[in-house]
Amino acid sequence: SYCPCEVEKMRQRTKGICFMLCSALCFSIMNAFVRLSGDIPSMQKMFFRNLISLMAALFLIQREKIPIRVPRSQWKHLFSRSFFGTVGVFCNFYAVDHMLLSDATMLNKMSPFFAMLFSAWLLREGATAVQVLLSCAALGGCVFILKPTVSGMISPSALVALLGGLTAGLAYTEVRILGVSKVNKDLIILFFSLFSCLAALPFLVFGYTPMTPGQLVFLLLAGTAATGGQFCITSAYCCAPASEVAVYDYSQILFAAVLGYVIFHQIPDMLSVTGYVIICAAAAAMTLYNIRLCGTRSA
Repeated sequence: SYCPCEVEKMRQRTKGICFMLCSALCFSIMNAFVRLSGDIPSMQKMFFRNLISLMAALFLIQREKIPIRVPRSQWKHLFSRSFFGTVGVFCNFYAVDHMLLSDATMLNKMSPFFAMLFSAWLLREGATAVQVLLSCAALGGCVFILKPTVSGMISPSALVALLGGLTAGLAYTEVRILGVSKVNKDLIILFFSLFSCLAALPFLVFGYTPMTPGQLVFLLLAGTAATGGQFCITSAYCCAPASEVAVYDYSQILFAAVLGYVIFHQIPDMLSVTGYVIICAAAAAMTLYNIRLCGTRSA
């Protein structure tokens, strides 16, 4: 039988996995709407993406009467989360605009791997050898889907996409640090969204590109989907260590494949299908291993 603390850990881990899957779906929908919005500067897209999140966070904080207080020791982590998260969003949008949608998504999916590494370094949440191997297997699945070439991997757009994955991984690690320190997740989203909007505002003021009503609708829908993804992924990293939930972020690849087929009529080849199978198998194996590991520790 499990002791109460182990039962609570299992409950939090399950919640973290569910939140991560929901986040992956929301961010896949967001990328599709970003692509559909057309030729608009990435900073302008980022502003609308985070404006919706900012309004949603403000609404929840007002409704729940959450005091806007953050421990002094956590301000540096809040700033780091906001800064690196903003860089990650910009890099992702730039990559989506300048690369194939599938390529941009795959390179951005380096973020769970970086999150696990940064968590092991900053939080001492050591991943076991099996967890590392399964995460590497998931990354191997990404390689099958991306089918990288030497010229493709060193292109400016690909490097920007990789930078986005790295900074997103670091931002999610900071979310985990803030969550462990009991900083309210709505406050984390509020400060990140506000920081991103302020960072994009000068570019919006001096380089605004007129939009059609359809483009505006797509950007607002992208912001709405991003808001759902932001709340879910923040909740996921607040619930459980990155080594246990980060691998489920790779499910975004599957969601992206479905949306790509339905919206853009893209059909994955056999190498891509092989990558999907590897990623699903790695996620399933990670789930079984974590359950077994939890049972062993509580015995």
